Amino acid sequence: MERGISLVCGASGGLGPAVLDAMAAFGDPVVGVASPRSDLESLSTLRPEVRWERADLSDPAEVEALWGRVDALGEVRRLVNVTGGFASGTVAGGSPETVREMLRLNLETAWWSCREAARRMTSAGGGAIVNVGSAAGISLGGGAAAYAVSKAAVHALTRVLAAELAGDRIRVNAVAPGTIDTPANRAWMGAADLARAVSPARVAATIAALCASGEGPTGTVVEVG
Repeated sequence: MERGISLVCGASGGLGPAVLDAMAAFGDPVVGVASPRSDLESLSTLRPEVRWERADLSDPAEVEALWGRVDALGEVRRLVNVTGGFASGTVAGGSPETVREMLRLNLETAWWSCREAARRMTSAGGGAIVNVGSAAGISLGGGAAAYAVSKAAVHALTRVLAAELAGDRIRVNAVAPGTIDTPANRAWMGAADLARAVSPARVAATIAALCASGEGPTGTVVEVG
């Protein structure tokens, strides 16, 4: 297993804490990236073992600056892109704003962090990247068109990057969970609707498994249900 920093982008969201726990189990430093308006003092109090940073992960300039700050701490060997958002709606009824927002939150945030990771891990001699997609990006059912398409794009990004980095000992994979049992989803859907939801811990364990082995798979999208 490569030794170095675990960088978790979107670490303050519903899935983020479980992923932080899973990355901490590797015994290496963990850096969590929160949204620009996050209260880093409160996050540091709750998670003093994590080095916290803020960034708009859909802004390539901010992502580049973020990685510059992290470079001073050491080499990133594990990147997990958790950041994302959800919106319902059909293709016929979707607004331009919704389409752009889903692509911004789900695809662009992963894209720019993957770009910076690829540049550095190639020089470092290896690493692991895991993107968080969605089962909706596989089934492509109706009801959340922009969300499903943006997550399918995350899966495609994962496969393309895995092919590009196949000779550099960098593994790039994605997880595609169903609905995750988070506080935000409980508030929106209600506990009864989440009876079959997947736990954050289970998703995080799958992410950790994809990060663990230097000889593991690459270019895969693992469904977690």
